[in-house]
Amino acid sequence: MKKDVFAVEIIQDSLLAIGDEMFVALARSSMSPVIYEVLDYACGLTDAKGNLISQGNGVTSFIGMLSPMVQRVIEKFDNGKLHEGDVIIINDPYVGGGSHLSDVGLVLPIFYKGEIIAYSANKAHWTEVGGMDPGSFTSNSNEIYQEGLQLPGVKLYHKGELNEAVYEIIATNVRLPELSIGDMFAQVAALKTGEKRIAELCQKFGAESVKLSIQRLLDKGEKIVELELQHLPKGEFYAEDFIEGDPLKGGPYPIKVKVTISDEEFICDFRGSHPAVNVPVNCSQFGLMASVRVMFLALLGDIDVINEGVFKRLTIITDENSIVSAKRPHPVSMNFEARIGAADLIWKALAPHLPERLSAGHLQSVCTFILTGKNPENDESFLIVEPSVGGWGAANDEDGQSGQYCMGDGETYNLPVEIAETKYGIQIDEYSLNCDGAGVGQFRGGLGVRRVYTVNHDGQKVSVNLGRHQFAPFGLNGGGEGSHNYLIVHKKDGTKVGPVGVLANYELQKGDRIELVTATGGGYGNPLERSTEAIERDLLNEYISEEVARKQYAYLNA
Repeated sequence: MKKDVFAVEIIQDSLLAIGDEMFVALARSSMSPVIYEVLDYACGLTDAKGNLISQGNGVTSFIGMLSPMVQRVIEKFDNGKLHEGDVIIINDPYVGGGSHLSDVGLVLPIFYKGEIIAYSANKAHWTEVGGMDPGSFTSNSNEIYQEGLQLPGVKLYHKGELNEAVYEIIATNVRLPELSIGDMFAQVAALKTGEKRIAELCQKFGAESVKLSIQRLLDKGEKIVELELQHLPKGEFYAEDFIEGDPLKGGPYPIKVKVTISDEEFICDFRGSHPAVNVPVNCSQFGLMASVRVMFLALLGDIDVINEGVFKRLTIITDENSIVSAKRPHPVSMNFEARIGAADLIWKALAPHLPERLSAGHLQSVCTFILTGKNPENDESFLIVEPSVGGWGAANDEDGQSGQYCMGDGETYNLPVEIAETKYGIQIDEYSLNCDGAGVGQFRGGLGVRRVYTVNHDGQKVSVNLGRHQFAPFGLNGGGEGSHNYLIVHKKDGTKVGPVGVLANYELQKGDRIELVTATGGGYGNPLERSTEAIERDLLNEYISEEVARKQYAYLNA
């Protein structure tokens, strides 16, 4: 086998394909639009030690979360406590690759002839895990116990048999059990898909050949990064910014990073960032790690392998219990604000030195929007939990992308208007580009979006958590800043609430209108160097006004 390089390559490609097949299997059998439409989940394989082998991914923020989750299971069930047919369920944010309670992980040990060869694992955003607010997203919790059911890593299945006690605890504690339980079983199906395919590889090539190929794959990942580090600028790079949170409860909170790059390692030091707070914008060490890994991959360029070996040269340093390394019982429901903000700091520190790889600042925030209430068509309760798209920053050779998710959401999709209106009975009056305030420059920042809802039933409630509400996306090399994220509630009596960045369970009445506007990206370069053709194209498409063309770009024909 050591000489059969063709067999090794076939096994390695099969391992990568298995992650993708698991990903498709989960989507096809899930019950919630946040999974089968938005793709807010990830599936993958690890080796017997919990090292990531391959991952099929919708949300980039889940990159690297599967391996520490598996490692936590290995640590907890050491000494032969895992059996064939076991499935462990875990969503604890503070151990094992956790983010927030809504992201529920499942792990299955894959046995072959009595030996654990690998683990299949996945993590998916459940529509409901209980807690103080519908959807288990809360922008005003002050401790983890308000945010939902905590699952510390217990057996959902034991030797192939469903643990009825755990099943009943989950079903009783969530508001929409048909969705959450349905998604849970979809996750199990995806795990078993991975188990089946690994068994087939072992039968065809032998277990030792599979283990050898896994190790070669991990070694390949480390070698690629070793070579890529040679192309990055060397030295120390600094950046500071803020996690905004609720200004009525103490925000914004300063964060900082020192990035040290050498030929051998890449170090991100977040010491000096604000201590953990009692509002839910903290992230745990594992949440931070996942987002930093995303930025690390972006800096490395176009690599074709993502596994544990890729991250061996990456080191993350934090203070104990900071806003980017929170400990229990600090709340983490909106954890992505801290971890994406921290990753954005690395971006901000290195963008001036890597203009060919990193653009100006983008909307940064997940811009979580939650709407709950009664469907006027059948009086049934509904719940919408979705991220929002916005503008990305301009690069050194092109305008920023418009209407895209932030870097933490990755290859996810928005919930189509038609599905939202049909499934939930809501009314969406406008879904358009937000052209106000895009960062000016030789290359213009990308456009955000404007989404307007008309409330068609009394008692509906809206919650949002919008970062980049106070601090706009940054420009580069003389480019202007982008605009802000915000929400306004237009009351039917003519008054309004907002613009705001944080709103918790605000009760609405029939006839009220909700206006959600997301940020535009930062610009790149001197706006006076923007081509006449580009300015005229923007005017034709109504991406900029004649006033902006005249005042910002000195276009005389405007």
